[in-house]
Amino acid sequence: MATTADFKNGLCLEYNNDLYTIVEFQHVKPGKGSAFVRTKLKNLRTGKVIDNTFNSGVKVTTARIERRPHQFLYKDDMGYHFMDASTFEQVGLQEHLIEGHQFVKEGQEVDVIYHAETETPLNVELPPFVELKIVYTEPGIKGDTATNATKSAKLETGAEIQVPLFIDQDEVIRVDTRTGSYSERVK
Repeated sequence: MATTADFKNGLCLEYNNDLYTIVEFQHVKPGKGSAFVRTKLKNLRTGKVIDNTFNSGVKVTTARIERRPHQFLYKDDMGYHFMDASTFEQVGLQEHLIEGHQFVKEGQEVDVIYHAETETPLNVELPPFVELKIVYTEPGIKGDTATNATKSAKLETGAEIQVPLFIDQDEVIRVDTRTGSYSERVK
């Protein structure tokens, strides 16, 4: 059990018979009335973010979750298959559990989040940045770096993102998995 004073980003709690993690919270003390906590909660099963307000001092039930390192093996019609780095057990997960699934490539290390009491996988977290090779893009224009113009590029995982005009085919770039945007060229 925890109270609203224990709230922090990333805290996992049981709310409405489901598991939520706190994305954002704010303690509010109005001039009149009692204090409350305004939160944004992300459902760990569906990924949906909801707004909720808790009265100050309310007790909530926290859930224990574990992050375990896994390696991505392959994707087939049954889903994405990962191998636990310590036990070498394989687990198959559906696409909706993987945020940024279009940036996962074979052999990549990820964290799978498990509900500790039921041992069920809840979510897959990719590293914040991944390095991917561009398999197709229109030819680049040398010296065209003054403007913020972009072009479409197809990555080795099949994802398409916008990159600056000077990026060429077969280059390796760093992609931000949280926003799905180009970050920088890898040398």
